Amino acid sequence: MKSNESAENYLETILVLSHRLPVVRSIDVSVELGFKKSSVSVAMKHLRENGHITVSDAGYITLTESGREIAEMIYERHNFLSGWLMSLGVDENTALEDACRIEHVISQESFAAIKNAVKPQFSLE
Repeated sequence: MKSNESAENYLETILVLSHRLPVVRSIDVSVELGFKKSSVSVAMKHLRENGHITVSDAGYITLTESGREIAEMIYERHNFLSGWLMSLGVDENTALEDACRIEHVISQESFAAIKNAVKPQFSLE
């Protein structure tokens, strides 16, 4: 399940949009991220070639099993880390920005250890 930060961000965005919209299209991703349509189009091509998304003839983007796995992992990390940082008194904008950077570089082992250590004092539920 190897992917780069850019791919992870796109997959996470598709996941988030799929919870808000009936269908997700490249234009929706473009608007959400503030990127040019041409840049998103290239990224979608790479995600499709790597088997992380499918795109229907109508242009609807769907996460594949591997794409959903990556997106949910990054989304969980983002929510947990940003919430934890805010619970420590970090400003919301700073916490969101820091979580977005940390979520891509932290190992699964370290994230699990932090979650286990913090869980008794902190819960997003």
